[in-house]
This record gives sequence, C-alpha cells and structure tokens, in this order.
Amino acid sequence: MQISIRNLTKSFGSTPVLHSISLEIRDGELFFLLGPSGCGKTTLLRLIAGFYPPDNGDIRFGDRDVSAVPPHQRNAGMVFQSYALWPHMTVAENVAYGLDVRNVPPAERNNRVREALAMVRMEELAARSPNQLSGGQQQRVALARALVIRPDVLLLDEPLSNLDARLRLEMRDEIRRLHSELKLTTVYVTHDQKEALSLADRMAVLKGGVVEQLADPRTVYRRPSSRFVADFIGEANWLEGEIVRADADAVVIRTGLGEFASTPRVGLRPSMPVWLGIRPEALHAGGAELNRFDAELHQTNYLGEIEEYVLQAGGTTFKCFVQNPELALAAGTRLKVSVRPDDLLVLPR
Repeated sequence: MQISIRNLTKSFGSTPVLHSISLEIRDGELFFLLGPSGCGKTTLLRLIAGFYPPDNGDIRFGDRDVSAVPPHQRNAGMVFQSYALWPHMTVAENVAYGLDVRNVPPAERNNRVREALAMVRMEELAARSPNQLSGGQQQRVALARALVIRPDVLLLDEPLSNLDARLRLEMRDEIRRLHSELKLTTVYVTHDQKEALSLADRMAVLKGGVVEQLADPRTVYRRPSSRFVADFIGEANWLEGEIVRADADAVVIRTGLGEFASTPRVGLRPSMPVWLGIRPEALHAGGAELNRFDAELHQTNYLGEIEEYVLQAGGTTFKCFVQNPELALAAGTRLKVSVRPDDLLVLPR
C-alpha cells in the first residue's frame, strides 16, 4: 500500500509543528521518520494513523483519501512506545482485541490470533498476562496485536525505546524478519540513528517540522544534505574551509590545516565558504600523502571493538575511531592522519 502525503500542515494552537510536508512512501517499504525531539515526527505518524486531523493537505492510502477518515476505518496497525497492553487480559485476549471490535466470528478470530502469535514466536505464552512477560515479549505481543487485523500499513512509534541494548538488537532482527516475510508498508518513528541506519529502506530526517533530507541510509550518512543531518546521523569533525577549485576532476578546499582534495560534488564553486567534515571512522593513521596532516594524541577511550582517539591539530579537536585496537598509545604521541577524498563531507556554510 503506497502512502502519499501532500502539503501536510499541522499546528497546535499558535504553535506550528509541520510545515507543508510532502512524502511518497512506497508500497512494501520500511520507511523511517527520524529527528530530534520536537521535530514533528510523532505528530506526522499520528496524522497518518488518524489520531490528529490535518490543518491543510491530504493523506492517501493508495488511491483512497483518508485525511478525514477516523482511525478505526483506515486499517492501519499501530504499535505504541508504551506497548499499551491491557493488564487484566491474557496475551491472546490482548491480541484479539482489534478483531473483537471488528466483530470477527470466534472461529476466525481464534485462528488469526494463533497466526499472529506464531508470527512473533509467542504462541506458547498465549495464556499469560502482560505483567508476566519481559519487555521484549510485551513488544512482540504489541506487534501481534497490530498485525492480527491484517493492516494495509503498519505504524511503529519508537517501539524499542523502552528495551535494554541487547533486547533492542534482538527486536531489530525480529522487525527485519517480519517485514521481509510480510512485505507490509511500514512507517517507523525513532530518534535512534543506528536503528534507522540498520533497518530503513529509506528515511526522512526532520527538523523543525520540515524534511531536511529524504534518501536511503547510505546516502544520508555518506552524503548528508546539511551539517544538521551530518551531526544527527553519526559524528563528524568539522573545519571551516573555502573552495579553491571545483571541476569534473576534484574539489579542493583550503582550511587552517592546509588543502584537502575531495571527489567532485554538485553545487560547489570556487570561493564558496564550506564546512569540511570528517567522520571519526574515516580518519586513518598514516595512509597516503593526500589529505594528510599532523596531529597529537590528547586522550584515548578504549571501547572494546574500537578505541577512540581524541586528537589535537591546529587548534582543532578531532575524534578518530580505531577498529580492533591492540596496543595502547600514550598521550602526547605524534601521529600523521589522513582521509580518503571520497570520505570527506563538503557542505555550504
């Protein structure tokens, strides 16, 4: 089911929340809405669900305009951050709730509940109450309750935020598996960048009620449209720079640490002031002469699979991630570090 959002605007009182949002979410896509608190992502999800009416614009499920359709008539399954399970009902009764509201006959209802619980691997716990379940199990029940109605679209509102780190990873795998099996158009709200990068087919990064960038995860991470997007999706070291040369062969940027060469980019021209960004994992000790500069190790933070170096160079602090570190380096060690041209972020300022 394709979801089309056109010129959607929403305010609460005198406070504007969404500013003329337009999006096309493809049939069967796992689509993420992400951004900082207050950016409008949850409001947009609730507009899609029908919990809020839009001030302007429209929402379509396929060819059907659902802008004024109440939530229970949109055939959208919703999974809330808080799970929202009834404590006085069993797991099976919670899952069956949406079918009871729709007056589904008992025999069909029971079959569909068993089917939904099997999807999330919870059929053996059907008779338990929610307070006898772990957080991950409760989240699976919430997913089963959303899926049992056989929705046209599935809406997930920060579904993993209440889980610990290990359970979040497990549930990511479950959501990926379910989406792969069901091919259900899914809109997923989160502020967790790793969640979005690891799961999304495409994502929209929101800021202040507008879409800053809409693209697949790799493009958003490696070619962010703005410094805001680059800082929100991961980490970056920044230098002020100016374009010296921009042609079909390369872009050359002058900075306080010298000149850096990047691969060709659209929209850059000589004398343009820019931000030059370097992801911590893109900095390498040694390497080629190109894009190489001297730095001094100020601090190390050992994190197991990586070691974080805090470097000083030309009055600027840099972070550098070293994979699978073996030897600890002492503070004050002098290093030559470099970055590949294709790994540089070059953004107007």
